[in-house]
Amino acid sequence: LLILLPILLGVYRRYGIWWTPPWGTGPAGPGVSVEPFRRAWREGPVLLFGLGDSITRGFGGIEHEGRERGYLDLVAHNLDAHYPDMRGKDLAAVLPGMRILNHACDFTISKEHLRWLRAMPAQAPDVFGIVCVSTGGNDLIHFYGREPPTADGMYGATLGQARPWIEGFRQRLDDILDAVGEKFPGGCEIFLLNIYDPTDGVGDIENANVPLPAWPDGLKLLDAYNRILREAADARRNVRLVDLHGLFLGHGIHCRDRDHPHYDAKDPHYWYTWILEDPNARGHDALRRLVLLKMIEVLAPDDG
Repeated sequence: LLILLPILLGVYRRYGIWWTPPWGTGPAGPGVSVEPFRRAWREGPVLLFGLGDSITRGFGGIEHEGRERGYLDLVAHNLDAHYPDMRGKDLAAVLPGMRILNHACDFTISKEHLRWLRAMPAQAPDVFGIVCVSTGGNDLIHFYGREPPTADGMYGATLGQARPWIEGFRQRLDDILDAVGEKFPGGCEIFLLNIYDPTDGVGDIENANVPLPAWPDGLKLLDAYNRILREAADARRNVRLVDLHGLFLGHGIHCRDRDHPHYDAKDPHYWYTWILEDPNARGHDALRRLVLLKMIEVLAPDDG
């Protein structure tokens, strides 16, 4: 069955058919006040730049005009017909000089993100960058236990086996963040997503609705990657950690377990797509709200 997993993933991406826990309806995630969006945050040219994997590319997002609109799209331009409570709460309302460039791509790993970034031309000195990065998750989950674990796909590895690969990610992430700064000589703020856990902290990935083998050390590797992401953000003045991991706890495969410590009685629903790697439409909605709240902290004018 594991040999068929790539085919099943392709079928899902084409037709969206498989069993999943209930997704729920309506707004998801934290509330966002309209007050910070009542006046411009910045004049002049701004580039909203997306780098990373399918989360930032938008896989699983709501369908609109023939394509998926993920969290980055919604951060830039709310879809008022779909999310009326977020009307006027987007970057388009406060950054008149904004344009968008999304270089994120499905199935990609951190090595590819660094390579693409190095090949990207630098922006003009008058351009300010708002950069959203999701990287590292596919390093961990590939290749779903179908192949022996490697630095490019660690699924099934022990913590001891993975230690040199984890340190390789530490250096690579430093290189990614340094390279982002080099591409924006006019300055930038980076919003760095950490990595979520569809098992809600339990570690029983074999009980997911996708046919995956047990991975006893999976949470240890995830914790190591998230520690590196947090430390990298803490070490840089212009990098903000977006706690995707914390946001999604209680919305994975144990979302209906009332005895689970992260059970969300107000929204006991699943925020992932069938393939576990990406948020569904409500998950993207929740994530864009969290990202906007982080951006408000850093970018909105301080009226105090």
